[in-house]
Amino acid sequence: MGWLCISCLCLHGQPLARVNQSARYEIDAQRMDAQLTDDDALAKGKSFQKLDSTYYVGYLYEGYFKYNHSADYLGYKNAIPTLEKARVLIEAQFNPEFKKLFSSLEYLTHYYDRFQDYYTICNALKECYDNIEMPDSVMSLLNHLASYNFKKDFFGIYYHRAWTYHRNRIFTSQAHPFLKNTVKANEQMAFKYCYDGLAFIHQNQKVNDEWFGPDQSLADELQIYHYLALLHCYNKNYDSCFHYYQILAKYGMISWNNYAGFQAEIGNFNNAQQFFQKDLSISYSGENVLKEPYYYLPELYVYAGRSKDAISMCDQIIQQNGSRPGFGWYNLALCRSFIYDAQLDSAAYVLNKAAEFKELHIGTTLTQEQYDFTINLLRVNLLDHQIEQIKFLNKGWWYSPIRLYQLGQLKAKKLMAAYNVCINLAYNPDRFRMVYDLFCSEATTTFDEGWYLMKDFSPKYFAEKYHDYQSTDKRKNIQRYFKLLEAKFDIQGGQYSKARTILENLIQTTKLDTQNEKLFLGRLYEALAFVYDKAENKGNRNFYNNMLYETYPQLVPFSGLQLMLNLKISGSSDHIVRKVLGDLEDLNINWVYNQQAPTVELNFEKRGEKYQVTIKVTSINGQTIFDNAGLIFQRPEGVAQELGLRIFNKGGNLVYQAAPHED
Repeated sequence: MGWLCISCLCLHGQPLARVNQSARYEIDAQRMDAQLTDDDALAKGKSFQKLDSTYYVGYLYEGYFKYNHSADYLGYKNAIPTLEKARVLIEAQFNPEFKKLFSSLEYLTHYYDRFQDYYTICNALKECYDNIEMPDSVMSLLNHLASYNFKKDFFGIYYHRAWTYHRNRIFTSQAHPFLKNTVKANEQMAFKYCYDGLAFIHQNQKVNDEWFGPDQSLADELQIYHYLALLHCYNKNYDSCFHYYQILAKYGMISWNNYAGFQAEIGNFNNAQQFFQKDLSISYSGENVLKEPYYYLPELYVYAGRSKDAISMCDQIIQQNGSRPGFGWYNLALCRSFIYDAQLDSAAYVLNKAAEFKELHIGTTLTQEQYDFTINLLRVNLLDHQIEQIKFLNKGWWYSPIRLYQLGQLKAKKLMAAYNVCINLAYNPDRFRMVYDLFCSEATTTFDEGWYLMKDFSPKYFAEKYHDYQSTDKRKNIQRYFKLLEAKFDIQGGQYSKARTILENLIQTTKLDTQNEKLFLGRLYEALAFVYDKAENKGNRNFYNNMLYETYPQLVPFSGLQLMLNLKISGSSDHIVRKVLGDLEDLNINWVYNQQAPTVELNFEKRGEKYQVTIKVTSINGQTIFDNAGLIFQRPEGVAQELGLRIFNKGGNLVYQAAPHED
């Protein structure tokens, strides 16, 4: 017996309708030279409808063209009515044949071309529903397809049901009637459909092997294993997750993007970077999908202290992608990268761009709720940095009415932003997994951003929570993060001695990936410097201040710590240069000369009416921390403040222009 090729997507068929039979013969003949993906497919569809408005083919061509060319909400929404009409018409004509499709191999072969059309219509329709967040319509369509009792799951009914439950797990039956009323129950349904799908494959394996060839079931099983790997990772069953990824990798069906997320979740950050990079080398199924590595790799670069690499990657994908789906997420990644590069004005600009963009979440488990939450949490983080920047640039801020007014405005904005995030978080049943657990592969915010939200609310509660995580969470490489956060919350609660004990133990016992966990190290050194300052241990305080500076200098201006730095000046000197040097005294830096401290060298050169200052910073041991071109400027206003940030490796344009509000 010959086997039927299930991958064949030929679009020719025999006209079976008795009504307008000659017109349908003509339409089917013209289809021989007209593909659904042709540029003139829309025009073809319209012409087919004129020949016979009751024949599904014209609506198939029109609907698929609209779907295939959609890049925004309205595009997918406009494709739906035409595709729905195509589905109604093809079912009206071929419903009896579809119900008997698996009665024999000959019968399946005879109607397979029509079935391929039906598959194309329903698959495009499901994608449209998915892309504009219509899960009830997705489930209704899947249930309708299941009613045909096809013996092979061409449509992926089981794993699409599982995906739909998982992606909408935070909602209840009140929002979507098919859902259960807890995250746990929805996850159980997702697992159930995966295992039901595997049982369905095995139940029909014998006949499908005869019809479609031996091992035909493997591809169907691997599709379900993909979703089982995702579900087990989300549910923290890491051994099971790894098991399924091993099988998927063996057969070349693994998503390196998802596997990279799993590696990041268990704290293997170097592996995560490598697998995200590997995924970038694979062409995506379409342009209008979120390419997740471009969101998560910059996040890993921020962990590694590579904020400038993160900025470069985000700029690259934004330029390539334009305003297609993913634009908002890429701007959020860019905002984060700017914050950790001390470029707050740029961070604010791209954050507002993301907030104003109507994002579609295509090809991802990420949702609109997560998108909104990420915007709001980054805003809290940004406002906190803006408050600390004013204090850093103006060490006498407490007796300046202008600075006090600015700080009052920012604190009010931060309070409102944090309140809104907390209200949303309180009503989100997934908050433990997405925020508190740290590094969840489906989370869109970082451990550090979560800290900026939680630090102002109930430090005792969160200190106890992260203490408990150390005995309940299986991830060995994340234990140090739980300990760090416990200590930081103890500091917030005034428990300095307790915090110091935890931090000193971390310093003595922690082994980590120093290249890719610089943000962790920076926060550890920052916390140690703070507790030693409280203990009036200046030696240890200065040591950890310097360690912070050498590890992640961009964190320093926003830490509240005052560093001791040697200052060396060379080159040109006139009233402009002297004004800049005088303004450096306003920074929250303890400038010294020839002391045991890092050294900042500023060299001024006058070039016509402009000046160029180059910056070089060396450690106590004479190692270069960084050496850059510095700034080109003409007027002295604001230059010292910008230099104060560039000294801590802030990025930015070579040519400096003071912002209009600066005084």
